[in-house]
Amino acid sequence: MTVRLAVRVQPGARREALVGWLEDGTLKLAVAAPPEGGRANRAVEALLAGALGLKGRQVRVTRGLSARAKTVEIEGLEPDEVQRRLAARLGTEKADGQ
Repeated sequence: MTVRLAVRVQPGARREALVGWLEDGTLKLAVAAPPEGGRANRAVEALLAGALGLKGRQVRVTRGLSARAKTVEIEGLEPDEVQRRLAARLGTEKADGQ
């Protein structure tokens, strides 16, 4: 199963973190890597893989490679499990922005 997740990235941040859910259901992330040579994309993949307890190769940025708004594909988890794990990391009961 492949889950697609919309993310909004803040590259060049002081620290890497899952920031929270935006009103439209997009997950906001902060990564320390600069947006040069794909480094921020790799940081997004690593951050999400770690947060979800997955291997790096199971998380890929597939759209928005040079934009702050990206689509990430996650392999190996059901959509409900992705939401549950992200909610646990964010300390929220619901991970749908509500």
